[in-house]
Amino acid sequence: MSDAHLARLAEEYGVATTREDWRGRRVRVPVDTLRHVLAALGADPSRPKAALEEHWARQATRLLPPAVVTRAGRPPKLPLPDDTRAWVEMAGAQWTEPCADLPIGVHVLHVENGTVRQRAPLLVVPDRLEPGTALTEGREWGLMTQLYSVRSRASWGLGDLRDLAELADWSARDLGAAFTAVNPLHATGPLPPLEPSPYLPASRRYASPLYIRIEDIPEYARLEPVQREGIQRLARPLRERGRTADLLDRDAVWEAKREALTVLFQAPRSPAREAAFQAYLEREGAPLVEFATWSHLAEDHGPDYRTWPGELRDVSAHTVGAEALRRWPGVDFHRWMQWVLDDQLAAAQAGARTAGMPIGIVHDVALGVAPGGADAWMYRDAIAPGISVGAPPDEAHPQGRDWRQPPWHPIRLAEQGYAPLRQILRQAMRHAGGVRIDHAAGLFRLWWVPEGAPPDQGTYVRYDHEGTVGALALAAREFGSLVIGDDLGEVEPWVRDHLAERGILGTSALWFERDPGGVPRRPDVWRSACLATVATHDLPPVASYLSAEHIELRDRLGLLGRPVDEERAAAEVQVAAWCATLVDLGLLDPGADPVSDPATIVEALHAYLARTPARLIGIALTDVVGDRRMQHQPGTTGEYPNWRIPLTSAEGEPVLLDELMADPRLNDAARRVLRPVMEPDLPSAHRAGG
Repeated sequence: MSDAHLARLAEEYGVATTREDWRGRRVRVPVDTLRHVLAALGADPSRPKAALEEHWARQATRLLPPAVVTRAGRPPKLPLPDDTRAWVEMAGAQWTEPCADLPIGVHVLHVENGTVRQRAPLLVVPDRLEPGTALTEGREWGLMTQLYSVRSRASWGLGDLRDLAELADWSARDLGAAFTAVNPLHATGPLPPLEPSPYLPASRRYASPLYIRIEDIPEYARLEPVQREGIQRLARPLRERGRTADLLDRDAVWEAKREALTVLFQAPRSPAREAAFQAYLEREGAPLVEFATWSHLAEDHGPDYRTWPGELRDVSAHTVGAEALRRWPGVDFHRWMQWVLDDQLAAAQAGARTAGMPIGIVHDVALGVAPGGADAWMYRDAIAPGISVGAPPDEAHPQGRDWRQPPWHPIRLAEQGYAPLRQILRQAMRHAGGVRIDHAAGLFRLWWVPEGAPPDQGTYVRYDHEGTVGALALAAREFGSLVIGDDLGEVEPWVRDHLAERGILGTSALWFERDPGGVPRRPDVWRSACLATVATHDLPPVASYLSAEHIELRDRLGLLGRPVDEERAAAEVQVAAWCATLVDLGLLDPGADPVSDPATIVEALHAYLARTPARLIGIALTDVVGDRRMQHQPGTTGEYPNWRIPLTSAEGEPVLLDELMADPRLNDAARRVLRPVMEPDLPSAHRAGG
């Protein structure tokens, strides 16, 4: 076998054969990795020379690529033979020659040359997203939180959509916040044990019924008193547990909510409510039926469709449709729950805007999904088999990372006009003022790890970013959504430039804003087109970071790449450097102690963010209340209670939303942290009380 032919074949398919590691060294991708990845892409790596020649022969007969993507105002670039006829099929059965004034949207491009006729999706996408009225007059700020951790006296032991609405209302009316950003609310499996990570959902297209506020379903008020009391009996023990600092118990919450939802599903609906339900079902159509079918089948066969009976593994199979009809009441129950969620998501966004937020709720879109989940089943034709997405080795993760998520197949996704991606993004934006795209670099390339291989044995595979970013821009324009790309970490500089060019904000985290020598950057040199934060959900709250508790935790978990004393010393140097910068800027008194008085440092760090030109500032609710526990420790699964930490104070006491809004002590503490971004001299179109 010729490695040269294999490398050329990889190049033709957008597969990297070398990479630069975090130390700046050039690393060759293992041959076995190239073979596995090429096979997943549909090439035959066992005979690379012949496969390469066959690929070139296919390309020679193709008049069109898998999809044609052009920006509005520009004619499609079509290097076609002179005697080729081309026309565009648009909605409403219109036909037109390809030109620069094609309307934004998804069309079909047809070409004909002699006896050869071909067609491909044609996406006419916005050239640039405009910031909209929310950002035309200055900077805005908002709170960021993991919604499940924000509990109230009325919620069932987990934060829910009513809690989200009330947090948004309070922060807008009392504090002047422009947005509330939350973790992904994507759907999990239908039965315990539920996957705790919001970044490994069963579906990104649909939401998790865990976040439903039972009492806000209109049919609840129409129940008989004995039925309402039965539902409240389910809620009471969860509410009692929810007033402690104990770890969150999703399974117990879901079991109780599911029982209550079953009662409410069977309750009679008013004519207006029934009409609204039918309108929702008509709008969602077949994809909702498919998701609901997966959910109901998973209740019997488990949440990994790859282990189901063979006749049920293909969503388009006749046997699947027949089974769905046989089980229709159960399928309909899952459709109904998504309608309830859609209603409550809409209410949360409408309430945020009514309270004065120019943006409202900012939803998070995870990078991928569980390999056997609903989306993997529904969109199997657009997913690469035998591959997992992850990240290459870096200083913090010397073995690399495997996130256990299957990637989109670049060619098949394009052949479908990026429809699966567009559907997921549209659903996230329906009831949102903005979205955050987790690992936005995944729109350009992803680290593919062959099944069974360690994550450091992967390689990068490229996507047509004009198509993926174009699909994002199409959805955002339709809903007027602000878009924030998570472009932290190992991201090629030109990727950040491209996102900025397209009107997509980046993300800048303070702890990472250092020059090559490790010195903190001055606030005035930050970029403006970004969401500026102190940290991320993968880092500890500030109070814990300042005291190096996260180093002790990683040491106990065996995650350190060097002796604990060296790690602790390096962390202390970094904190000292930031404190010195804050003192130099006049934002901190020289005698402030980051360990004994973290609240003062937290306030100064946010004052630093207010000095940057960033268009958005995000403030973690954990930092507002002085929480010290991490929501997620990268590199762990069962070793740490990831995504199960409730919101607590600096003393480790539970903080309920009701108390945060009403308790003068907590309220004053929150205002001290938020004061730097609420000061009158901060340029903003939105003020507390105004």
